[in-house]
Amino acid sequence: MADVRATPFDLVFASLAEDRFPAIQAAALAGAQDLRDRHAFLMLREVVQLVHELRPDGGVGEGMDQLVALVHHAVLFWLAGTPTLNVTPSEIPGLVAPAALTPADGDTPPAWYAQVPERLIWAAAVPGSATEPLDGCFLAADANESLRVLGVFGLRPDRMGFTVVEVDGDRPRGLERVDGSPLFSSTMPGGGRAGLSSVVGPEELLELGWRLKGLAAGHSAAATQSP
Repeated sequence: MADVRATPFDLVFASLAEDRFPAIQAAALAGAQDLRDRHAFLMLREVVQLVHELRPDGGVGEGMDQLVALVHHAVLFWLAGTPTLNVTPSEIPGLVAPAALTPADGDTPPAWYAQVPERLIWAAAVPGSATEPLDGCFLAADANESLRVLGVFGLRPDRMGFTVVEVDGDRPRGLERVDGSPLFSSTMPGGGRAGLSSVVGPEELLELGWRLKGLAAGHSAAATQSP
């Protein structure tokens, strides 16, 4: 049996979720706010206080945007019951195939975390920086039923923190790489021979999110059909 890995939610929010998230939920209900809406989410005093407390010293600009995105996904994940999809190594080839598999006809949670096998999918999460392994993605339907995807990169025991990248939107159509290489093919020297894959650019991350949604739907459909 594969080792169970801690999720980013476990590492950052496990000790405070039950203490702080119910107040966010109650405030949203009292104000008839849709928590899927990022702007409505940020209008809640309880959210502003939590983000302020979690903000690193001097945190501004893009770093704050990433923190807000992480907190938003964490709250939605908690509200959904913290469902986690553990992608198996045998599912990776189909997930990153140049031609996407037909999505399964099944339900998915309103928010969940899809954790992929360690060190199989890589990306330069910050342009110009070294590549980092993808731990997984938080996924949630937004108020318009498009998909929010928060990729979590560089999560490892010897590092304090990790890198997050958020994309959102409808599923990309006609997506191609500028250099003509197949989607998700490795950009690392020898990566293809080692069975590694790469995510290049925000649209490819969004496409990966939609593929993970299809994989989750397949798991849901299989569970529904089981005796």
